[in-house]
Amino acid sequence: MKLDHLKLLLQRHFTDGLVTIVGSGLSCAEGLPGMGELARHLQATIETGLSSADKDRWNELSPLITTNGLEAALLSKPPTPTLEIAIVAKTVELIAQRERDIVAEVFTKTRTLRFTRLLKHLLKPMTGVPVVTTNYDRLLEISAEEAGLGVDTLFVGQFAGHLNEQESKLSFCREVTLKGKSVQYRYRQRANVFKPHGSLDWYYRDGKPVRYAGDLPLPRLIITPGLNKFRSGYESPFDRHRERANGAIDKASRFLVLGYGFNDDHLETHLTPRIRSGIPTLLLTHSLSDNALKLARDNSNVIAIQHGVVDGKDGSSVFVDKTEGFVPELALWDLNVFISEVLEP
Repeated sequence: MKLDHLKLLLQRHFTDGLVTIVGSGLSCAEGLPGMGELARHLQATIETGLSSADKDRWNELSPLITTNGLEAALLSKPPTPTLEIAIVAKTVELIAQRERDIVAEVFTKTRTLRFTRLLKHLLKPMTGVPVVTTNYDRLLEISAEEAGLGVDTLFVGQFAGHLNEQESKLSFCREVTLKGKSVQYRYRQRANVFKPHGSLDWYYRDGKPVRYAGDLPLPRLIITPGLNKFRSGYESPFDRHRERANGAIDKASRFLVLGYGFNDDHLETHLTPRIRSGIPTLLLTHSLSDNALKLARDNSNVIAIQHGVVDGKDGSSVFVDKTEGFVPELALWDLNVFISEVLEP
């Protein structure tokens, strides 16, 4: 396929009914740590302060992490509750510091996040731009505000904001008019950000989930890799965000998938069947996971773009209609390049 024809095909994907799924690959592209770096951080720092029993369990886990990866290791040998608390704390330690550095650059206008650029090219339905992410960081929320949008996270309030879906929605209402017997509402343009794995600004207070943007010396509400995702995923606020995420997936007319590996059971019960049913899907990532690669090879409705090398030349490996091609010397898999080449030609 010629490059001009490919770009036209990609441009046509950005129409009504688009739901965006964001995985760790997009955050990694901005400089946040991936699973491998997190595993190395845990192995280098976590033993300090552990009880002898937790040290013994960690010493059993550590070689499994090296061999099989972090999530597979935690699934095969679940941590104790106290070790799990330590894993959450160390995970937050690494991600939050890196996030602060990125946010400082955004605040001082020395960096524009990829997702900020993308949002300017997405249609803005009155119900909000639906975005589903398995990430803990707040880069999507920051990106939306930098693009001039509001952000609906289902929480209301600045200090210990409480989970209240209806009140959160109504906070974006800008005008109410009466036409005949019908009431019409006009809402501010916004992104609806659903985070079924939690967020760095979620805490518990008096037994209820709250949202506080600053750092507190308290456990964050995030679901770490491993078995606790199945237990914690059915507690508030994870359950409501998971339900809203799956609801958006069920209603989608098409998907844009950024840096997501199709390895999360909370979303896969809805997302993969929808894609296999024929929903047009565009995948952008540095490296397609085995599950993503299978989707691209088995389904003609999937366009997938990843990094590729042919004859020593870097470029993009592109799957269209279950057939793999190569675009030399153009990193279309990178969202920044994709926007410049496809959406801002």
